[in-house]
Amino acid sequence: MYTIKRFILFHGKRHPADMGVTEVRAYLTYLAVDQHVAASTQNAALCALRFLYRDVLAMELPYLDDLVWARESRHVPVVWTRDEVDAIHAHMHGAAWLVASLLYGSGLRLMECLRLRVKDID
Repeated sequence: MYTIKRFILFHGKRHPADMGVTEVRAYLTYLAVDQHVAASTQNAALCALRFLYRDVLAMELPYLDDLVWARESRHVPVVWTRDEVDAIHAHMHGAAWLVASLLYGSGLRLMECLRLRVKDID
């Protein structure tokens, strides 16, 4: 819904039935070039627009060639060795140590861990 709304606003509140592949291509290129969105965000926007045209408006969009795609993230996750984790834990005390140990040992997300109550731990 958000993507479709932004698409319509991007084109000056024109109705999507009055637009076509040129406008879809312009919007997706705008997301990649001007908004610097992630590739997955641009792909989700493309899927939303395809759904809008195919299922809601019963219009088929031709293949979108010449589309500027957002670059894939080159982020490589860091994985610490057991010795590195032990060294970090050695410098922690009290609640910080407990939270770090729970995060490391259980795979909880930070807010999940911080919202834990004593009765939640078995």
